[in-house]
Amino acid sequence: MKPIIIVGGGLAGCEAAWQLTRRGNEATLVDMKPDKRSPAHRSPRLAELVCSNSLRSNDPASAAGLLKEEMRRLDSLVIASADATAVPSGKALAVDRVLFSERIERVLLGQRGLRIVREECREIPGGAHVILATGPLTSAPLAAAIADLVGQQSLYFYDAIAPIVDASTIDRTKVFRASRYDAGEGDYLNCPLDEEQYRSFRLAVLGGRDIPARAFEDERYFEGCLPVEVLARRGEDTLRFGPMKPVGLVDPCTGREPYAVVQLRQENREGTLFNMVGFQTRLARPEQERIFRTIPGLGKAEFLRFGSIHRNTYIHAPTLLTDTLQLRANPDLIFAGQITGVEGYVESAATGLLAGLFLDRIRRGLPFSPPPRTTALGALLGHVSSPGGKGYQPMNINFGIFEPLGPGVRKRDRGERYRQRSLAALEEWKCRSVGTPPP
Repeated sequence: MKPIIIVGGGLAGCEAAWQLTRRGNEATLVDMKPDKRSPAHRSPRLAELVCSNSLRSNDPASAAGLLKEEMRRLDSLVIASADATAVPSGKALAVDRVLFSERIERVLLGQRGLRIVREECREIPGGAHVILATGPLTSAPLAAAIADLVGQQSLYFYDAIAPIVDASTIDRTKVFRASRYDAGEGDYLNCPLDEEQYRSFRLAVLGGRDIPARAFEDERYFEGCLPVEVLARRGEDTLRFGPMKPVGLVDPCTGREPYAVVQLRQENREGTLFNMVGFQTRLARPEQERIFRTIPGLGKAEFLRFGSIHRNTYIHAPTLLTDTLQLRANPDLIFAGQITGVEGYVESAATGLLAGLFLDRIRRGLPFSPPPRTTALGALLGHVSSPGGKGYQPMNINFGIFEPLGPGVRKRDRGERYRQRSLAALEEWKCRSVGTPPP
């Protein structure tokens, strides 16, 4: 039987390795760290989170929360590790990034049947069942090999990283703690701005010097992760209706909603680091320091990580992949993770989970089918593999890509109805197409 090679030690590759080896398969996981790293990576470990520590909503009546719940029911290593290393973040699931990666790597290093190779994979392996999960920052030689294989240039977009602030340098007298619409103390630090402060801040962002794109780079941003300077250019109030939205937050000093607000989210379990929520940017580092220190509470902030931008590479999956993530032109090759055009940590891990389950069934000669579009996993897979037009772009999980509910469902009940329908369909699919792994 052909060997299994998984290329890429991010969330998708790690999840695929876990799902395969826990079902008795032997596999090799190849990752280029620590000897070589992408511009965004800093840690030598597997499953590094580079953009944010938030895995978004944990509410199973939301699309993101429902996807997590489905993955829990399929014994996801990524979600189990996130639950075990969670930090306070309101209704979201955020993790201590160091502990999260440490836990996943520790589990995989002790996993029977898994061999981990630390070297760069510059070509697509032959004579094997291969899962390509090299992520949005695929190294140049392998990206070129993929482009040659699929007969087209890889598509790409830009994703921005938000700054991180030293918690001890935040002026707590000028911020308040709250989560949107929640009573009690809340899990976010909120920096309130009045109208004059907001207008001045926007003008400063507009006048800030950014890092220009390199000659070969074509700036195409993912709409769900726009840099603040791009939002500022779109209109006077675009920031105030986006990352600086004050709705659902009441400043205890005034008893009113601020005109605008910057939210800071706890980045690690100890609470020593805070992430500027939604403040992705391509501004130059000195400009970030100068401009962001005009935000109330951040006048003396020490920035432990500045915002930056990096290139994300992905294929035009609907024309290339089957509904089991196999390359149509070569079924021995399976794609997983953000290189397929899913956006987000959880979505990336979800495709790795599916790739592992599909390959296990293929190797056993057992019947298999993709999860139905009524599930979060099936909806995400449908987005990746359903033929579409030339405008294919990365997508987070959302109810808009699910099979629609029937008529007559009230808007406030839709999330719960999606949840009930999805989990029932998942259990049926799990019994038919997944099976139970050996103890």
